[in-house]
Formats: sequence, structure tokens, C-alpha cells
Amino acid sequence: MTTVFFRTNFTVRLLLATVWALSTHYSSAQEAVAEESQFIDHSLLIAPEYPATWPSAPFPRFQITHQRTISPDSAYNIDVLLIDGNTGTQLDVPPHSVARPELKRPKSGPLGLAYTNKIEAWQFGGEACVVDVRDLLDQASKGVSPLVQRKHVEQFEKQHRQLRFGDVVLFHSGYSDQYYRPFPEGSRYIADILDRKAPGFPDPDPDCMEFLATRKVMTLGTDSASMGPLPNLAEPTHYAGLKHGMIWTEGATNLGKLPPTGAFYTMLGPKHKDGPYSEGRAFSINGEELPARLIAASKAKRAVDLSPTLEQGWPLTSPGIGTGNHRQVYLKVDFLYSEDLDMHHHTHLMDAMTGTHLVPPSYALPPEGKAVQYAPEIRGWLEEYEAKYGRRGTNSMTTEQVPLAWTCGKTRVIDVRSLVGTTQPQQWPMSPEITVDHVKDFEDSHGELKSGDIVIFQTGHNDKYLKPPPDDTALWQNPLNGKSEGWPAPGPDTIVYLKKRGIRCVASDAPDLCGVDPRRALMTYWALGSREMVAVEFLVNVSKIPKNAYFLFAAVKIRDCHGGPGRAIVLY
Repeated sequence: MTTVFFRTNFTVRLLLATVWALSTHYSSAQEAVAEESQFIDHSLLIAPEYPATWPSAPFPRFQITHQRTISPDSAYNIDVLLIDGNTGTQLDVPPHSVARPELKRPKSGPLGLAYTNKIEAWQFGGEACVVDVRDLLDQASKGVSPLVQRKHVEQFEKQHRQLRFGDVVLFHSGYSDQYYRPFPEGSRYIADILDRKAPGFPDPDPDCMEFLATRKVMTLGTDSASMGPLPNLAEPTHYAGLKHGMIWTEGATNLGKLPPTGAFYTMLGPKHKDGPYSEGRAFSINGEELPARLIAASKAKRAVDLSPTLEQGWPLTSPGIGTGNHRQVYLKVDFLYSEDLDMHHHTHLMDAMTGTHLVPPSYALPPEGKAVQYAPEIRGWLEEYEAKYGRRGTNSMTTEQVPLAWTCGKTRVIDVRSLVGTTQPQQWPMSPEITVDHVKDFEDSHGELKSGDIVIFQTGHNDKYLKPPPDDTALWQNPLNGKSEGWPAPGPDTIVYLKKRGIRCVASDAPDLCGVDPRRALMTYWALGSREMVAVEFLVNVSKIPKNAYFLFAAVKIRDCHGGPGRAIVLY
């Protein structure tokens, strides 16, 4: 009856056509707005010769080890990181100052359990409200911080509007812009203050934090090296804000590129278990409609976290095929005990592709001008690849060079779970292949892929098999060693097709994008890199992504890194 009604009623058909036309126009307008949006990076470059880590003993210095490079021994560039949560642009959460409730100490409370893996994804972002305190820069004696006070926030409100829940208050003094430099000049960033050779960085006092709490502000940021004024207000200021459940960015930069209000700001960092802080990546999106949509989603708490918790002992990095080919396992290393919190400060030793991570073009491609010596078997694969797909090419694009806009965009989730169980044991190790036809079938049902979309292949593998020992072998080990079927993965033809559609970023909720067959996987990575495409691997919770969600991911800004841990979320 309903079908007959729609076929026979001209008015209704006309209305439907009008609605379709308007929706198509709206969709096109959305795409145009997204393309016009400006991404601004607020993260400091992390490299050994920069003052990226807290300089006091025993805080460990950042290290990157290029454990393997493209050579007869490896088809990939593989890095290992030693990185403390107080490195570069960083995230603080309540347990940095709030003690666990069971300790029953003066600063104990439920928020003492709000670690980086417990903070809900909506709180990482909101509307950037830039409080201009540049007049405070260097306006104090040596070793002492100029104080950002309640009056500075009240002046912002007088000039713009009253602060409210959903705002991200950013204190802009220009400090990191001025003083974050390679050594020896970089000593001015933190060390010279501690040695009382230079004025301290501007920061809010405890009363300012209490005032912001009355405005229900939950997320802050500063372009100083810490949110704590030196020499003696660092902890009081931290506790004044963190006891209310606030989180904040320390070591932001480029805040002067933001308007006073209206831009969307976010800070995303690896999801360390029981972490009181984390290294991270801060950035903003300025423009018209897109920032407003993301701000509204954050304020309404419409967010999904797509990254697994990083915990020692879990299968977060590849064990490789056979003995001796494993990546660096994720290790938590305690180095300083805090009596007040009954907690150790800690750093992490980890493969650059631990948990949710970025795959830049340089992962599988050598830089221009470098002679490459592959193992004989790999040379044969390369000849086969180039005969079908053209020159493999070269690329030096490491993680810090990947544009932020490449890894953020409208989500297009392609469900390939129907491929699970379609191979035979005698074919293993093998992954069911996600073909061009699978992508075209998706487009026939859900509309064409567009430039700027983030394509996410939903395999269900991580959600099903990511478990601690002794039940950890089903995620990586069994598929890689031919004891079970591999996870669904695209081949090079699919990557070539996606590039023609304007896709820059392909993601998966499998351990990696390219599957367990080493030949096929390498060809797929070559196809990605040679077309200047990137991948985001090791997602979870993809089944929870609603329609029209917006994907946000950025890897920690580490120079010369051929991977890059990060945090993926969607807002809707």
C-alpha cells in the first residue's frame, strides 16, 4: 500500500525530489566547508636536540632508535621510542595531583582514578577560547613565573563572552613560540628557569583555576612548558584545577594563529593504562561550519573512543613471523616515586607502531637518492609489483610531515566482516582480500567516496581477539604463523582505486591494514606510500561509529619517525 501511494502521488514524489536535491546540495556544501577548514598544529616537535623533556634528574630524555632500516634485513623502516608522558606537547589528567580514593589522604578522591585511559573522548576537545596574556612574558624575576590571574580571564569575558561548559581555555603568552629551540638555546625553555638564570613561564595561579571551575570549564591549555607557576605554585595550581576533573595541554604552541573564539581545539594522546599524563598532539580546526559541528558534538558528549588501552603484556605490537622477528614490546618503566600519590612516574619503551598508530609513506619507501638493497625474495616481489603498478618510488615523509588534514575527515565505514572464514586452512597464512568490488558495492549502497573521506575497514578482529595472556595468541601469532585465518585486508588494486577516489587515509580495526601474507602486505604498503597515502591501524569500537561521524586522529609529532602512536576518536 505504501509503495502504491508513493508511486501515484505526484506531490509527494515532488517533495521527495526536492528533499533529495537539498540534501545533495547540503552534502556538497559540507564537503566544501571541510575543504576550506584550516588545520593548525599546536604541537612542539619532539627530537633529541630539543628541550622536549623535563630536564631535572631522574626524568629520562627522549630517544628514538631506528632499529631497522630498509635493507637486506628489512623491507621496512622500524623505530623504537623511549618516551615519557612529560615530553613535548603533553596532556595532564587528575591523578597527576589527585590521590586515589583508597589512600584516604587529604588530596584523595574518585578523580584519583581518572587516568588517561579513563578520560572520556568528548573532553579532549571543544571551543578554543584564547586568553591573551602576552603582556606577562618575561615580566618577573629570574626563576619566578608571572601569574595569570582571575582578572585576565574576566578581561577576556568582558571583550568576548562569558566562559562556559564546552570551552577550552587557552593561555597564550607566546612562551613556547619564543623559547622552544634546539640546544644550546633550548636551555632557556625550562632549565634556565630552574637554575634561576631567566624569568619563568607565565601560568595561572590557584585562584584563577577556582574561578574557571565556577564557569564549568573542563579543558585548558597553556603555551608554557607546564601549567604550574614556578617556583612554588606548580602543585597548588595543578591541584586547584585537577580536583575539579579538569584536563589540560602543556607545551602548546602557535596559539596566536587562533581567533579569540570559534575554532575547534583538541588534544589527543596515546591511551596509557593508569597514566597520570601523556605525550600527545594538539591541533585546532578553524573555519565556519565544521568547527561549530565538532564543538557542538564535544559539548553534547557525542564521541566514541577508537583506541585500545596500552598496557604491558598485551599484544599491542607485531610478534613477527617466526622467531626473532618481533617488534619492541610495550614496556612501562618506573623511575621516580611520589610519596604523596603513592605512585611512580614512568616512561615507556615501545615500538613506534604500538596500539593505534600512523603509517606514513616513508615506512615502506626509501628516501630519494638512497640505494636500496633488498633481499633476493623482496627484489622478486618488487619486479612483480612494478610490472603491474608502476614504479615503487621514494618518499621521505615521516610522521611529523604528514598534514593533519589527511588523518581527519568524514568516516566511511566499510563492513567486511562477511569475509571472515572465507579462506581454507591449506592457504594459510592468508588474509581474505578486500577487493575493489567490495568498495564499489559499498558505494552503490551508501554513496560514492569523496576526497577527504576517511575509509575504515571494519573487520571486527581487534574487538574479538585483543586479550591479555594467555589468550593473546589469536590476535597476531596464530594468523601470522598459519595456525588460523588472517584478518581481512585490502590488496594494492584496492589502494589504487581509493586513491582515484581522492582518499588520503585508510584505517582498519585489525592489527595492521595489510594482512598476514608478507608479499601481499608489502605490495599494499608500497601502493600506499607511492601514492602519498597514509594508514591508521589498530582501531577498536568501529561498530559503535554512527553515520555522519567525523574522524580525528593525529600521531605524536616525533621527527624522523616512521610510525607514530596516537589516539583516534570520532565526534558525531
